[in-house]
Amino acid sequence: MRQLCCVALLAALSCQVAAHEMKAALSKVLFNDRSGNIEVMHRFYVHDAEHGVKQLFDKGADLLNNAQTQQTFSQYVSEHFALTTLAGEAITLSLVGGQLDGRFFWVYQEAPIPAELQGLRIKHNALQALWPAQVNTVNIEGRGEVKSLSFDSKTGWQQLSF
Repeated sequence: MRQLCCVALLAALSCQVAAHEMKAALSKVLFNDRSGNIEVMHRFYVHDAEHGVKQLFDKGADLLNNAQTQQTFSQYVSEHFALTTLAGEAITLSLVGGQLDGRFFWVYQEAPIPAELQGLRIKHNALQALWPAQVNTVNIEGRGEVKSLSFDSKTGWQQLSF
């Protein structure tokens, strides 16, 4: 019985350690032809987002209960994600907002779809200055098959054609 308790305790601790080591975000760039917009949705683990705002902005930050902290993190993410055309013309994204959803914090952005867009250049380096192990994956949907790009601390701009 004692060994079983030790095994259960070790399993629980290893799950907690793994959860704290998840330095990853997932973003979706969706071309919504009905609205005429590029819709961007970033999903961060609440644990990572909260630790990020505490280290970047305010040790007393409270992502779970403070709308200003949520706005600060949303603004931070919007400043660390960018889109351009293949020619390098900026696609100006508007920050729609952010929200808590269970163990995730979502940040939303949008921009009108540029005419005759042949592809994108993308940069996503949120939280990478804090944690070099942070990996930000971006899925691009709505222009043919889904394409994915991964950004680590050594990755700058990446591009794809439609």
